[in-house]
Amino acid sequence: MPIYDVTVPIRTTMPVYEGDPGVKLEPWSAFAKGDSSNVTMLSFGAHTGTHVDAPAHFIEGANTIDKLSLEVLIGPARLVRVPDDVMEIGTDFVAGCDLDGVTRLVFHTRNSQFWSGEGFRKDFTHLLPEAAQRLVERGIKLVGTDYLSIEKFHSGHHRTHLTLLGKNVVIVEGLNLSGVPDGDYELICLPLKIASGAGDGAPARVVLRSLD
Repeated sequence: MPIYDVTVPIRTTMPVYEGDPGVKLEPWSAFAKGDSSNVTMLSFGAHTGTHVDAPAHFIEGANTIDKLSLEVLIGPARLVRVPDDVMEIGTDFVAGCDLDGVTRLVFHTRNSQFWSGEGFRKDFTHLLPEAAQRLVERGIKLVGTDYLSIEKFHSGHHRTHLTLLGKNVVIVEGLNLSGVPDGDYELICLPLKIASGAGDGAPARVVLRSLD
């Protein structure tokens, strides 16, 4: 029963969304300095690398990361491969997906190739708002994608996020799905449980466990 770790490692040179805080990993104490233990100080944004968006990310007063249901974050999921020449996931593509009985959907796109670089890519494949609405209508409760945003860079309206988060659909961003075959898996996604005052999102460890 293969287990795929689809989490992007946190590193100082990793791509971060334009305008978000950079990653700092600094020694607070270290054996090399004569200290009795190694302790690293971590500094990065809540939407760094593999992370979960809570509704509070875009909706004032909405649920924060600590309020998300584990029943949604853990369970059967379908991984769909999006062809490399598809830059925008629209309603036609979604309509062509077999989503019968599916409540968690993960899109594997060309974006997974971008993690081997260091700079942020603005030309990432994204989900159109109309397709997001179609997923809501199909009863999808969680959508995953393999770059730092599910929405077009600088869309100007945030409609994809608002469509999903407004219906409490969990968004998992920043997956690395390289080498993972399409098909059905058990998704296990555990974001850091950050207190509600700062719970717009959180980094997560995400694995896909084969059902075969």
